[in-house]
Amino acid sequence: MTNTQESDATLAALQNLIDVVAKLRSPDGCPWDLAQTPSSLIPYVIEEAYEVVDAIKSGDSVAIAEELGDLLLQVVLQAQIASEAANFTLKDVAEGITQKLIRRHPHVFGDDVETLQTTSIEQVRQKWEQIKAAEKGESSPETQPLSSKLSHYARSLPPIMAGMKISQKAAAAGFEWENVDGVWEKFQEELAEFQQAIAHESPEQQQAELGDLFFVLINLARWYKLDPSEALHGTNQRFIQRLSKLETLASRPLCDYTLEELENLWQQAKAQLANNKNLSGN
Repeated sequence: MTNTQESDATLAALQNLIDVVAKLRSPDGCPWDLAQTPSSLIPYVIEEAYEVVDAIKSGDSVAIAEELGDLLLQVVLQAQIASEAANFTLKDVAEGITQKLIRRHPHVFGDDVETLQTTSIEQVRQKWEQIKAAEKGESSPETQPLSSKLSHYARSLPPIMAGMKISQKAAAAGFEWENVDGVWEKFQEELAEFQQAIAHESPEQQQAELGDLFFVLINLARWYKLDPSEALHGTNQRFIQRLSKLETLASRPLCDYTLEELENLWQQAKAQLANNKNLSGN
């Protein structure tokens, strides 16, 4: 298949998806799809994005393609709903991102070939941020208030990722402990405040103190060059693996076991998984 044929086939497949989504949203379409709004689809957008990430981590190209398709569906569905309200179309979306890429890569799409040959990755990043700020009518990244930058992360990223970005940028601006011992002291302080809130404060204050505790943990991760999102992801996976092994060891429904019996099964499951890991590593 030539490049032209491949391009034509891709466009035809995309048009078919657009037509299917339009049919689902038509008066004789699917009641569920018809009931959706941009806001109601937010959980699905987030879920599909995370499933793409999970598939990429697995290295399974079939799963990656499938999950990218699910995420693409969310893009097309949002555009279809917007077009029905005469807000924008999928064409607007595609044209917008294309023009943005061209504007923000002057070293590629500009006339200065020499610039392309001498541009470093860091220069590309800085130029991207400068153009982005100009597009939004903001001051340049160098002069933009720190709080404005941090607000962007808080709005646009999942909480743990936002916490890491915020702590990194704040530290770069001078809001930093002299050494990691100070972070550990802050952790102990926030832990005590959280325990105090649990014992004596309102649920709102308990929530606030829990957030402070999380933020210090994220800063500890930053100091030790660890990824808190990956750490929690790994813990979730280990818990599920151990629970799955426990279920294979159990001879009756888990609700029929006492807490002590479940703990014994849990330790057996944990030991067996560790042993299997050691054997596979030899």
